[in-house]
Amino acid sequence: MRSLRWRLLAAVSVAVLLLWLLTAWFSYTKAQHEAEELMDGSLAQTGRLLLAITQHNDDDLGKLASRLATVRGAADNVYEPPLEFQLGLGDGTILARSIGAPDLPVLGVPGYSDILRKDGSWRVLNVVSGDGRHRVQVSQSIGLRDRAALEVAGQTVLPLAIITPVLLLLIYVSVVKALDPLNRLARDVAARSADNLAALSREHVPNEVGPLVAAINRLFLRVARALDYERRFTADAAHELRTPLAAIKVQTQVARLSRDRAQTARALGQIECGVDRATRLVEQLLRLARLDPLNVLPDPQPLDLLSLTEGTLANVLAANPALTQTVRHELPPGAPRVYGDADLLGIALRNLIDNALRYTPAGSSIVIRVEDEEGGRVCLCVRDDGPGVPDELIARLGERFVRGRDTLAEGSGLGLAIVSRIMQLHGGRFSARNLATGGFAACLCGLVRAEPV
Repeated sequence: MRSLRWRLLAAVSVAVLLLWLLTAWFSYTKAQHEAEELMDGSLAQTGRLLLAITQHNDDDLGKLASRLATVRGAADNVYEPPLEFQLGLGDGTILARSIGAPDLPVLGVPGYSDILRKDGSWRVLNVVSGDGRHRVQVSQSIGLRDRAALEVAGQTVLPLAIITPVLLLLIYVSVVKALDPLNRLARDVAARSADNLAALSREHVPNEVGPLVAAINRLFLRVARALDYERRFTADAAHELRTPLAAIKVQTQVARLSRDRAQTARALGQIECGVDRATRLVEQLLRLARLDPLNVLPDPQPLDLLSLTEGTLANVLAANPALTQTVRHELPPGAPRVYGDADLLGIALRNLIDNALRYTPAGSSIVIRVEDEEGGRVCLCVRDDGPGVPDELIARLGERFVRGRDTLAEGSGLGLAIVSRIMQLHGGRFSARNLATGGFAACLCGLVRAEPV
């Protein structure tokens, strides 16, 4: 029963059959009861009629019985079962009786009673005149009564039995027609090519199927974004790796053809630099590839900005022992705690510091500070006293392969793109500005405090 159509049909059919059985049982029992009531009424009517005749025809009752015998109903006709009777006096004397009447005393208690005898079960009605002088007893075979009641009840249930298969057929057709939108939706999806990720139309889609179509469209959107990320990553990698690989190839040819040891050493040094640049570029591209598919941080935790800054700064100084710039932080001991991912924010802060080191001249000063924002949020800024960035390029910083300062300096233009993506995941933003006193500030803004302001 994995088919929705057959599950619906089975559920509805079972419900219809149960309802049919309940209705049939109720109709049968009700019809049987009404048939018995009608036959009891017939007994009463016949008894009163015979009593009226007996009271004024005492001398002619023998002939009356013989005349009534000529109009007896057929024994096998369930709709006209024969009524047996006995006519008597108040002392129990029987004056006349029908041919098939059971041999019973007429002195029974007035009213209805069921009697079991050797010749079968009987429904008996005793009727007494007002003065008590005459008695009439009418009886009817319970077997014939039951057959009549069964016939009436059966005729009541028969239409239900005929209608039920028609109803089940109509239910089948209705379910098949009702599921046509699902079939059309399945055909639409099946007919699509692998690169067709356009949203499915919600026109003529039932409300119950709307959430499914919406979920499929969201899935298409996520797949389209994933494919776009992959295409962008491939294009970025191909675009940026072409230059260092070409340089490595040229320097390799120079080193192989050169007979001068110094020239060979310079070529090998250039090869090493090219490999380092390509390695750094690949690392950045891989970071972007991991960050692009994310919508939110998987598990943000409270973290201490002072510890994060000191740890990142220590790593930078250890990796660059021959720095010509001064790098320090001015975070107080009570620096705020913020929600975030320590690894990602560490990458973002290190990229800002590396960017400042790469584009500021020797002897420059680089300072890391915390600044408060409106709404209780926090900015972590890296400020330098370098040449700054042209105003027309500041708005584009954070885009991929956009480099705002000396384009001859080593770099790929991906560092700030990684920073911008990390800040999007933190619900913040990357902000950059030239300082009025000279220099440049690159900030991680919009960080949420982990404690009340």
